[in-house]
Amino acid sequence: MWTPGTGSWPSALIRPSRCRDRTRSAARRPSRPDRHPHPYRHPHPHPHPRGETMSETAIRDDRAAGRLEAYAGDEVVGHIEYFVLESPARALVPVHTIVEPAHEGKGIAGSLARELYAMSAREGVPVAPLCPYVVKWAARHPDEAPAADPELLSAATAWLTAHPGRF
Repeated sequence: MWTPGTGSWPSALIRPSRCRDRTRSAARRPSRPDRHPHPYRHPHPHPHPRGETMSETAIRDDRAAGRLEAYAGDEVVGHIEYFVLESPARALVPVHTIVEPAHEGKGIAGSLARELYAMSAREGVPVAPLCPYVVKWAARHPDEAPAADPELLSAATAWLTAHPGRF
């Protein structure tokens, strides 16, 4: 019980932590070469359980459809839907990033975002991202993804509001 006068618990009710002792003794214990140092992580990288890596995926731009698509063989495994904003200035506006569930976790969405910014650099056109994934990706990669102009972002949002059936 808590004692109001002392502001603490009686020492008879407090048990010493065994975790601290285990940690100290584990630090003094010599390592065993037959055991992995961490029980939950394997020391060597494994091939992806589905057998496919991002290096086997090709990215193609279908400008007419407004899609940047990732292909594994002949199958579309992910895409970014975008449109080209014309006013007040030309810009690429990504709206959705979608990766097929069977292909998640392979870096496909990141590769699509990277290619979108590479396209914009080649064309000399900025990106005004409305897609939450692309916004987060750009924040993590400021060297590859210049900050979007707020005026272009508001124009892109207005365009999207004026064309509700497009996406």
